[in-house]
Amino acid sequence: MESVTLAERLGTTAHLSALLMKARRLGLTTPVDLERLAVSRGLRYYDSHGDSLNGGKSPLIVPENETDRGLTNEELAIALLSPSALYSQQRLRMGAAMLAAEGNRPESIASLARRERCETVVRHVASCGHEVEPENPFWDKLLELIPSGHLVPLPDALPHPTRFVAMTGITRNGVGNLKQWIRPRAPLPS
Repeated sequence: MESVTLAERLGTTAHLSALLMKARRLGLTTPVDLERLAVSRGLRYYDSHGDSLNGGKSPLIVPENETDRGLTNEELAIALLSPSALYSQQRLRMGAAMLAAEGNRPESIASLARRERCETVVRHVASCGHEVEPENPFWDKLLELIPSGHLVPLPDALPHPTRFVAMTGITRNGVGNLKQWIRPRAPLPS
């Protein structure tokens, strides 16, 4: 496992992340805790074995609000994409999926991205989202709010656009390439 931060992979320096400190105060002390929370909020695509991230533990429950006692899906997405966190391709893919969660507001995401110094990462994800879902106004608005910056990520630092989607080569209509952006689904009933 790599012990470098995403910031280092991007060729910049990590900063002291207020959002990651908030997550720690909420009991999300490891990067895997953030991943487990994303799975518990409907990102089951990355938990193909039912509880592989969970390790048999009960699901994480952190309220979805903006107070110190909760973490919104927007905040969870940015925490997963944080340049201050250790580098992980899976965590970046999960952050991209949480970015597209139902109800997320582009204005809030852009503001968080500026505060957490991850505009480059969020812009990359939004560009990929726009490529996959050109008709989705969410990606257009996010790209409008996060102008292209001067930091150009190294070619292998951020996932390829195909890593954010589920793709099939064969559909019910025959051979064809169907791409679908991975995003959380409504949590399963208890």
